[in-house]
Amino acid sequence: MDKKATPETLLGAIRYFSDPDVALAFLAGLRWPDGAACPRCGGADPMFLKTRRIWKCRACKKQFSVKVGTIFEDSPISLEKWLPCLWMLANCKNGISSYEVGRALGVTQKTAWFMLHRIRLAMQTKTFNKLRGEVEVDETFIGGRARFMHKSKRNRVIKGTGGLGKVAVMGFLKRGKGEKASSVKLAIIPNPPTKGELHANVQQSVKRGASVYTDALVHYKGLDETFFHKVIDHSVEYVKGRVHTNGMENFWSLLKRSIKGTYVSVEPFHLFRYLDEQSFRFNSRKGTDGTRFLEVAASIFGKRLTYKSLIGAGLPVAQTA
Repeated sequence: MDKKATPETLLGAIRYFSDPDVALAFLAGLRWPDGAACPRCGGADPMFLKTRRIWKCRACKKQFSVKVGTIFEDSPISLEKWLPCLWMLANCKNGISSYEVGRALGVTQKTAWFMLHRIRLAMQTKTFNKLRGEVEVDETFIGGRARFMHKSKRNRVIKGTGGLGKVAVMGFLKRGKGEKASSVKLAIIPNPPTKGELHANVQQSVKRGASVYTDALVHYKGLDETFFHKVIDHSVEYVKGRVHTNGMENFWSLLKRSIKGTYVSVEPFHLFRYLDEQSFRFNSRKGTDGTRFLEVAASIFGKRLTYKSLIGAGLPVAQTA
């Protein structure tokens, strides 16, 4: 696929991929730049059955489509709907709800919800080297406010004040340098967070000797044994030269704006997928809509998410006393 021919707007993407043959050629070109190959046995030069838009392997005699071995596998939704959906999620700054996708594409809300979660799987960062240079570290709590909950849910969910009853998320922001933009890495941690858990996550995510900036949370004490650790006390000031966590705080505001404004309610079981989505858009914000789309499209291969695994079917049910 010639990147120059890739659309640069949503309208252009809808028009471009409205032709099933064009959509198929685009995906096949991304997956097999040197020509189609059988995903089962690896056989080269399979026969293309034009009337069905699938291939038949000359070696193992199995038929396969371009969707096999991707997040689109076993989906009856056509590529001319899948690809604009991927475009919208990759480029809408505050995300896009399943209701809106369902109306736009002419599918049910449940189908749109499943489609969006499959695309979020493709947005996951494959590898993440340890962060170096200047790194801001902060944590936040995500969950509904007690005053907006029904009494029955409030009694079930809220176990105390502050962040208790919410999901704790730890964030690392590597500051940009020159024309290189800053980037974030996120991790869900136990609530309430412990000193050991916070230190272990910093050790795992940040290279030894890097400059680490945190707030005055007592759990961060002791990081100066491994890192160049500086603390900003928010009860006194928010910035002291290079020492601040404003970049990470800015990301938290973007994340919560998308959750509260677009998704409204996110189950803790699925939260990590929404974190993947928001961190992808943040880390690729300096690119164009077209380059973000291509980056996600190139990451759909070798991944699969079934509906049963998405909803946790088959997982052991927690026993209650």
